[in-house]
Amino acid sequence: MTDSQILSVSEASLESNLEESGHDKSLIAPKSFSVGIDLGTTHCVVSYVELAESGDGEFPQQVMAIPQLTLPGVVEDSFQLPSFLYQAHQAELTVGSTSLPWTMKPDYLVGEIARNLGSKTPIRLVSSAKSWLCHAGVDCKAPILPVNAPEEVERISPFQATTAYLQHIRDAWQNLHPESPLNKQDLVITVPASFDPAARELTIEAARLVGLEQAILLEEPQAALYSWIEKHQSNWRTQVNCGDIILVIDVGGGTTDLSLIAVTEKGGNLELTRVAVGDHILLGGDNMDLALAYTVKAKLEKEGKRIEPWQLQALTHSCRDAKEKIFNNFIIDDIPIVVASRGSSLMSGNLRTELTREEVINVLVEGFFPKVAITERPVNPTRTGLRASGLPYAQDAAISRHLAAFLAKQQNATDELKDINLPEHATFLHPTAVLLNGGVLKANTLADRLMEVLNSWLVAEQVPKARLLSDPDLDLAVARGAAYFGFVRKGKGVRIKGGTAAAYYVGIESAMPAVPGLAPDIVALCIAPFGMEEGTSEELPNDEFGLVVGEPVRFRFFASTIRREDKVGTRLDYWTDEELAELDELDITLPEEGRRSGEIVPVHLCAAVTEVGTLELQAVSQKDSSRWKIEFDVRAGE
Repeated sequence: MTDSQILSVSEASLESNLEESGHDKSLIAPKSFSVGIDLGTTHCVVSYVELAESGDGEFPQQVMAIPQLTLPGVVEDSFQLPSFLYQAHQAELTVGSTSLPWTMKPDYLVGEIARNLGSKTPIRLVSSAKSWLCHAGVDCKAPILPVNAPEEVERISPFQATTAYLQHIRDAWQNLHPESPLNKQDLVITVPASFDPAARELTIEAARLVGLEQAILLEEPQAALYSWIEKHQSNWRTQVNCGDIILVIDVGGGTTDLSLIAVTEKGGNLELTRVAVGDHILLGGDNMDLALAYTVKAKLEKEGKRIEPWQLQALTHSCRDAKEKIFNNFIIDDIPIVVASRGSSLMSGNLRTELTREEVINVLVEGFFPKVAITERPVNPTRTGLRASGLPYAQDAAISRHLAAFLAKQQNATDELKDINLPEHATFLHPTAVLLNGGVLKANTLADRLMEVLNSWLVAEQVPKARLLSDPDLDLAVARGAAYFGFVRKGKGVRIKGGTAAAYYVGIESAMPAVPGLAPDIVALCIAPFGMEEGTSEELPNDEFGLVVGEPVRFRFFASTIRREDKVGTRLDYWTDEELAELDELDITLPEEGRRSGEIVPVHLCAAVTEVGTLELQAVSQKDSSRWKIEFDVRAGE
């Protein structure tokens, strides 16, 4: 399916549906909303605030119940749209069984029905599309999902899956608010703080493809803090103080996202500044479900029962459901687990066992949140030379070790802020407050262990323990915060200062004679400093380069989350792996623009952070001001 075909519901058809339903459009006053979409790895959530102020000065916020298929022929509302897509066999579903309130035949089966059908036939289930968008070395617009699916299963791209979720959300909104189209509302879509420029650009492109061209991006940890502020509007300033460092820990279904936000003072008012973000860590609830599945698998194999690879996927889904039931109900001590077998007569051939509370606690608490010293770092075991294609999951499952590495790496993140003073003996940045987010940390057992580990590090350095900023809606907070941010942008609330989450550099190849076996030296040129704000641009008119046009070329990019002193134009001829991380290379053929193929054009560079939150790089001709945009959504295939 082409990009244009993915649009199933046009504005014209929506207007037609409105007329058929008996509504007189001329009598319906359109409302203005600020809408937030949490485009999550495992769930999507939509929240909105009506911008027409109520009589008491409040802006009541709501979470949208999203209509979706749960089973063939069954449509139900849910505050979460599972981020799953199912590629059904043509004979699997009857005609009319996939109807939704706005269409008789959707292009894709997404949401709860996809998760339910996929738990029985995992080879047809598309998941973790969001994580694939940030996977270096793959073409995110190539049909690669479901991974390892047989030839008869139609594959789609991570980009198509992302677009399908946004399309469902858009259509659901239009169905519920026919007089207020989503493309006419203030719209904020959240992304991980650690998303690279290409993944951000792809997210915005997916939104534009379904007609949501006005969408802007917001980092998920910032959205979570905005949600907390919105819920404590009357007294949030009494719960944090000047000099505080708020650590936002977001453990979702697919990723662990870490951010630090400093509280400072200006003119007698508190200010919030995002000072650091962590690496993109593919580690979360999905890993935990898989760990439980392997625990159950080992138990079955001890009994002489063999688990096939296809059964492990179904077992993982069963363990996820069992985990949630155990954490949500302290009375339950064990959950029955049934694994289907091929060719069995009714239920006689199924494998049966149970998952106990003790097993869940041991595997998840000790495996993912072990008590470690602040000096410990993630362990990266020696990997085999050949491995199956898939996502680059974190090699160390201990979230506490990743947190220790993050806080140590960002020890100097607040050096430029006069209101933040670390003790001289500090070996890591000391958070004074913690905001938890993500479905995983809804489990008090896991949240308590995480706080216990963090506070043990703080006590060891003889500083006060960090206090917990409570938020009861960890699943919904990001969407709620995104909607709140929509009217913060209108000057109606406190705004977190952030800008780019890293400093970005482009690799410049040095001009040197050919030397056998030696590649030309690379200089890293800073094109966007840390914290560069949205809607600003920087040019380097005095730095001239030669740009090759009309034939394939390769660009190398780098990022740093710790080099805050570098300015636009700073050149680095040496750096450590900790200082700069290389992003995926971009292979691109720039248009000739009336020049010869292969011609080298003298140019200077111009970098901009757009209003929507994406990074843009242009090469500007020194002769006639012609411009070539270097697209960050182009990835080099493996």
